[in-house]
This record gives sequence, structure tokens and C-alpha cells, in this order.
Amino acid sequence: MSAAEMRERRRRVLQAVCSLCVCVYLGAVVGRGARVSAADLAWPERAPKSVDADYGQDYGEETPEPEPEPERSTSPRFAYVTERTPQADPRLADVFISVKTSGQFHDTRLRPILDTWFPLASQQTWFFTDVDDDALQQRTNGHVINTNCSSSHRRDALCCKMAVEYDVFMDSGKKWFCHFDDDNYVNTARLGELLAGFSPRQDWYLGKNSIRTPLQIIDRAISGDRVSFWFGTGGAGFCISRALALKMSPFASGGRFMRVGDKIRLPDDVTMGYIIEHLVKTRLTVVDEFHSHLEQMKFIRPAELSQQISFSYSKYADEMNVVDVDILDQEQDPTRFYSLHCLLHPKASFCPR
Repeated sequence: MSAAEMRERRRRVLQAVCSLCVCVYLGAVVGRGARVSAADLAWPERAPKSVDADYGQDYGEETPEPEPEPERSTSPRFAYVTERTPQADPRLADVFISVKTSGQFHDTRLRPILDTWFPLASQQTWFFTDVDDDALQQRTNGHVINTNCSSSHRRDALCCKMAVEYDVFMDSGKKWFCHFDDDNYVNTARLGELLAGFSPRQDWYLGKNSIRTPLQIIDRAISGDRVSFWFGTGGAGFCISRALALKMSPFASGGRFMRVGDKIRLPDDVTMGYIIEHLVKTRLTVVDEFHSHLEQMKFIRPAELSQQISFSYSKYADEMNVVDVDILDQEQDPTRFYSLHCLLHPKASFCPR
């Protein structure tokens, strides 16, 4: 059997497994709990975001969300492909990279990713969304999974997608599970270097916290006591070894991840931290080279950009929070992902000569 046939067979198996997982999830969703008071929990919902305002304010009954304003295209008019002969990093061969997104962002947030770092890890990267998109399937060679989760940015929809990501990773046979959002640029070479320094046969939870002290919550899932734990911010990205993922299985597989998130009433990245740190008793290993939109990107010194693993962007009022790289015009490259890619990969077709 040729290598191409083996890849196609693997892709079809993963998509079939995902369909089975979705059936389990639809039966696993439980009723939402009562409204939580601000005194009990004051934690804003996390969701993939870039140039949008913050999402959601409470965890009570879900209210209809307004129709989102269409995002402006975040890619240069001349960007259609990246490097003419992109070379995948062999150190990523056993890595499963998931990117959480939503149908409303396929033509905006995903385009800079598809034009820049995705071709460097196209066999390892899968997009988890909430709609069917034939054009995106074709562009990614079938690496798009419709989770059939809600397109909402509320915690239950986010946990639904993370649950699918976890189960598809477990069925992939890969040694590492790395999650990113659709507003992340991933320096694939540095990600490969990072993971090469850790054993997937040991318990590793690699990420970056966005709060200064451990999060304290009422443990509604098990004891009812107040507990504290760290979690890796989903907007910066995090990686989990297979050994640790196997230990998470009683709390995360087959829709259990959603049930845990529903009980503690927290979004996906916090639920992940709760399961790993509190239930499985594995501590977060902080990796400062992960970065989320919650940080000021301009404070990353240009000389150190090549050593970072992930980047993001956001907009506050009229100010863009982006990395300080000016290779391409800001009007054409508002996220600075193309300029960043030109810094790291100057032979990309859209980079100045």
C-alpha cells in the first residue's frame, strides 16, 4: 500500500471515529445547573477570539446571542500559498495538533493559519468546527471535523468541542495532544523542539497560566469543597502527553469531559486544568513561550520571536494587540501573522524579496 493510500485510509478512519464520538456526545449532554452567583464564581468565559469583544458574562441559562458582525479578511490580497516546498518538521510526526474554530470564522481567522504555518504541519493538524465546509475540507486535505457542537461561545459548546478533540486524539495513536485556538500562530519548529525534550510515556501537562494565583472554585463535581488548581490557558495553547491523556480517560472520554465541565460550570481550558491538576494530580508545567491574546504581544522582543512557540492577536477599542513585526503593510496584514511568518520563513511566496 502506498504512503498516499495509507494517509487517506487513516484520515477516513479518524473521521469515522469522530462520527461515532458525536453520537455519544449527543446522548451525554445533561441539563444545565442553576445560576451561579458572582460570590461563588467570578470567572469570565474563555473562547477563541481575535478582533471580537469578550464573550459571555455568566453561567446561568443560556440567552440568545446577537448575530456576530462579519470579520474583515485578515490576509494579504496576494497570499494564496506559503513556501513553495514546505518541509514538515519530522519531530512532529507523533503530534496531534487540534485547532478549535467555528463556521463564522472559516474565511477570516483560518485564512492566515492556512496561508502560513498549517502547510508546515498539515498532516498533524486538524480543525474542529461546527459546520460542514467542503472548500475547507479540500484546502486541508480532509482535516476538518464537524463536531456538531453549538456555534455558541458559551462554556458548554466549548467543552463539547474539546471533548471531541480529546477523543479523536486518543483514537489517533499519536503521542502528544496539542490544542490551539483559531487566533494562534504556531511556530512548528519550536513546538517540535519543546516536545523532543519530554517523554510522552510520562505525565506532562505543558502550557501557560494567565492568572497569578491558582483558581479557586467550589467542587460541585465531587466533594462540594473549595478546591484550587492551575490551568493552561487555551488561547495560548497547551500540550498533553499520551501517558497523561490515558489517566484522564475516566473523566474525559466518551463525553465525560462535557459532564465534568457542566458540573463545575467552567469553560474548556479550565475544565482541562481541573481534571488534570485536581483529579489526576498532575501539575501544570509552565512554558513561557506559549502566548495568548491576554498578553501584550508588543512586549515580546523582536530578537526573541523565533524562540517562541505560539502567538495570538486581539483588538481592544481601536488598538490592535499584535507582535511588533513590520515586514508587510499593516493594512494588508492586521494580525501580523504573515509578517511573523516572513521573519521565520523568509522564502515564503508572499514575503518581500
